[in-house]
Amino acid sequence: MKGFDPKFTDFPDYIIGITKEIWEDRGISTLHQYYAPDIVVRSPASVVVGNEGVIAATMATLAEFPDRTLFGEDVIWSGTPEEGMLSSHRLYSTATHSNPGVYGAATGKKLGYRILADCHAIDNQINDEWLIRDQGAIVRQMGMDPKDYARDLIAREGGPDNCVRPYTPANDVEGPYKGSGNDNEWGQRYADILTRIMNADFTVIPQEYDRAANLCYPGGVETLSFDGADQFWMGLRASFPDAEFKIHHTIGRDDPMMPPRAALRWTLHGKHSGWGSFGVPTGTDVFILGASHAEFGALVGGQPKLRREWSLFDETSVWKQILLQTGDL
Repeated sequence: MKGFDPKFTDFPDYIIGITKEIWEDRGISTLHQYYAPDIVVRSPASVVVGNEGVIAATMATLAEFPDRTLFGEDVIWSGTPEEGMLSSHRLYSTATHSNPGVYGAATGKKLGYRILADCHAIDNQINDEWLIRDQGAIVRQMGMDPKDYARDLIAREGGPDNCVRPYTPANDVEGPYKGSGNDNEWGQRYADILTRIMNADFTVIPQEYDRAANLCYPGGVETLSFDGADQFWMGLRASFPDAEFKIHHTIGRDDPMMPPRAALRWTLHGKHSGWGSFGVPTGTDVFILGASHAEFGALVGGQPKLRREWSLFDETSVWKQILLQTGDL
């Protein structure tokens, strides 16, 4: 790969390799090498600009969870080394909540949760990132409800006037990456599926999902089949029935020894005006950053279906937005 350290076999090796080097091998100082000084990192919880903020957050996380591991399940990517590449990295992380930190007093709980991270890299350096952790799974395993956690976090951050603002278009920072992915058929197919769902065409689920599809959703939910997909997507869309759904990035890939697969980054922005996964409608304005991966296959000859799906957004950041606007603190 032109411009990248020759020790990396390919782009997935680079992404998985530097993640382990930084977090598990404690090479936090390598962030000066692998992350651009003015990198923009957007997560549902906040927008951070600059490498120093990333380093500080990394150390804080490792202080709270010293045995944290990050297992790279997949890297779905697009682009070229010369023009820059975008990786959509799916990870499964384990950790023990050993010390006090952003999640409050240490609980000693052993955690397992997924992460989806989109990173743009060029010349051996990441300069733009979108990061989603399954915060709903994390706090539930610590014995907390996502809404209660959000309320407590607001208080611990100094109250509604001083707390960290969740990521919304109002505080977004434009980064160097301007791409939108590739035009591979599997990415386009998955984008069409989610667009139809968000347009309330739920008939697409039995049409396009395999009956035995394995599905992973926010809150550490692992479910399957048509009913599992319907309940998740219906619950989300029903809470925000008039919100604008946008797909910002679409990747599809056909790689040797791997199933056809796709990665999407999307947003949902609008009023909490319906009954669904977020309870009593509040009329508040909510912005959701989401990411999804899918694998396709033809168990029955000539009939490719969506066989595995992973979708994430941060439930706690949704609740934080709702609580800050309702004043239910």
